[in-house]
Amino acid sequence: MTQDTVQEPHAPLDPRRPDDTSRGRSVAAVLCLVLAAVLTTPAAIAYWGQRTLNDGERYVETVGPLVQSPEVQEVLATRVTTAITDQVDVESLLEQAFAGLADEAPRLELLAAPLSAAVNGAIERQVRAFLASDAFEDIWLRLNIRAQQAFQRILEGRDEGAVSLQGDDVVLDVSEVIDEVKARLVDRGITFVENAPIPETDRQIVLMEAPRVQQLRTIYAFSDPVARWALPVVGALYLGAIVLARRRPRMTVAVGVAIAVNAFVLAIALAIGKQLFADALAETSFGPASTAFYETLLAYLEQGRQVVLLLGLTLVVAGWFAGTTRSGIAVRRAVGGGLEQAGATVLGERLGLGWRWVTENVAWLRIVAVGLAVVVLAWGNDISPERWWWSLALALVLLAVLQVLAGAGRVVRPQDPAARPGPTVPA
Repeated sequence: MTQDTVQEPHAPLDPRRPDDTSRGRSVAAVLCLVLAAVLTTPAAIAYWGQRTLNDGERYVETVGPLVQSPEVQEVLATRVTTAITDQVDVESLLEQAFAGLADEAPRLELLAAPLSAAVNGAIERQVRAFLASDAFEDIWLRLNIRAQQAFQRILEGRDEGAVSLQGDDVVLDVSEVIDEVKARLVDRGITFVENAPIPETDRQIVLMEAPRVQQLRTIYAFSDPVARWALPVVGALYLGAIVLARRRPRMTVAVGVAIAVNAFVLAIALAIGKQLFADALAETSFGPASTAFYETLLAYLEQGRQVVLLLGLTLVVAGWFAGTTRSGIAVRRAVGGGLEQAGATVLGERLGLGWRWVTENVAWLRIVAVGLAVVVLAWGNDISPERWWWSLALALVLLAVLQVLAGAGRVVRPQDPAARPGPTVPA
């Protein structure tokens, strides 16, 4: 005997077969994740370039510490000293002076070489003393303000200023430094350098070859209009991937992994870029300082890369904590249950009805808590690993407080039949 099975017309669909809407959301979530993962590293570099090279204040703040760099001071000291001594033949001047002393000339001429070396040494010492002074620091800041403005003009195709395109090279004009050093030498009695003519070629330091500038101009023209919004768009894509996903904890882990991988990719790109930058300047007078300049100029990008890595690892842990793995569930129940129990024990009998509002709205309040931490991290557009840890600590404290208050609001009291038992931490 058989029994016919009649399916009700409005029976729910098999939960193992997602409908078209769920499938569409899943596809959209994966697309958002893939697009964001591909664009993260280029967007980070573009945003850094837009914020550092186009923002004069940020650029000067970035390169300001180079004034204390031994490599940069060595390059400038060598260039300025050579520019002065090459135009003042101290030994010839001494020989001419001694030639007027006929009786003592032969013996005095023997002193020309050591005296010349002593004078040249005095010039070099004055140059280095000036480079270590506060006066040079002021000149360095002014020089870099003009350099940033001029470099931006070069990228836009306008070549004039402290940094300019001369023939096949991009050059930095250090005339102000040379003039200041000459004035200090004259004040200290070395007056013969006052009228020494310094050719324009000796007043310049080659920074880069022109063919590379043409490449930079092409990149700048393409990336500048979108650089400001590239990183926020990538962030929105990651957020969209999590919101659209059917299994959000799992997607959160995937987003965290994608972000962390991009941090490692960016580290590799920066290492390769440093080597290429050093090789490009190896044959120029600025070569010995190229590594120090590169590391200082990209300091904010490196800080951002470290924060990106920390963000990725944090999202992986958060997704695991909220997910369905046995270990995640066990830790979540232990931590969440412990905090709720503490709230019920300490605060449950005090204003229990007042905490009920927290219990009913705890999901949105958690979002607000995380949002506040994000605001603290991004405030002033000066993201750093140290600020990241402070923001993470703030988020954890706020979330823990919410869990405690939610536990207090769930205390069941006889006079309050509306109380609803049960943990607010999902099992």
